[in-house]
Amino acid sequence: MSAPTVGVLALQGGVREHQFLLEGLGARVVPLRTPPDLLGPDGLRVDALVLPGGESSTIDRLLRLFGTDEPLRDAIRGGLPTLGTCAGLVLLARTVLDPAPGQGSLGVMDVAVRRNAFGPQLDSAEMDLTTALGPARVAFIRAPRVETAGPGVEVLARRGDAIVGVRQATATGIAFHPELTGETLFHRRLLADATGASQAA
Repeated sequence: MSAPTVGVLALQGGVREHQFLLEGLGARVVPLRTPPDLLGPDGLRVDALVLPGGESSTIDRLLRLFGTDEPLRDAIRGGLPTLGTCAGLVLLARTVLDPAPGQGSLGVMDVAVRRNAFGPQLDSAEMDLTTALGPARVAFIRAPRVETAGPGVEVLARRGDAIVGVRQATATGIAFHPELTGETLFHRRLLADATGASQAA
């Protein structure tokens, strides 16, 4: 089976770390900014998608400026395997409880999130986290949290009582950064979804 192609949204934020991690796992990585990066004449150009951390309000604004928001929304709702980390979780959420002025989201996961729920960057922390996929070493940096999750949402991880990892259909949203610690657990799951290996296992 050929290596899957993963599009990493490259408008702002931590793109390179995801690229290095995915390439180390054997994936082909392409930057995604505009609709033609995502959609070609024969359909989707990518087998999976990563929405990286960064500033969620800035990424949201640039998505709308480039006209990439609607194609992304349609692709994720259509079943494109997707991993959103930190700001990527905020982008996936149906509701952002404390948005910046004018901020929206893709609205593809039935969750409500609160930005920067664990404090400022000075309160960043690296820790071992128990998740539904297995133990993971991750970093929390100005991380959001999921305040409510709908009935179709699987909770993947908690930090104390706070929900910090969720999955709905083929979309996974996590409040933390595995790419900064070299943790491959979530990216391996993304690639398994892209190749159908998780369904065949």
